[in-house]
Amino acid sequence: MVRRPDGMSVFEFAVLSGLRAAQLNRGCTPRVPPSAKTAVTAQHEVAARQIVASAAAASSDPVE
Repeated sequence: MVRRPDGMSVFEFAVLSGLRAAQLNRGCTPRVPPSAKTAVTAQHEVAARQIVASAAAASSDPVE
């Protein structure tokens, strides 16, 4: 089990991990030592704060 970082909600951790896992499946280079499963590698990256939400993604303003 991967511990999420302090100050990060469960929802944010799950969303970031899922988006990063999709990137890893498309062939992006892992930023931490890879695991057997891409989802676990993504969780480790988010837990290590190697992956963070961008300001544009975190904005609540609608995109036109």
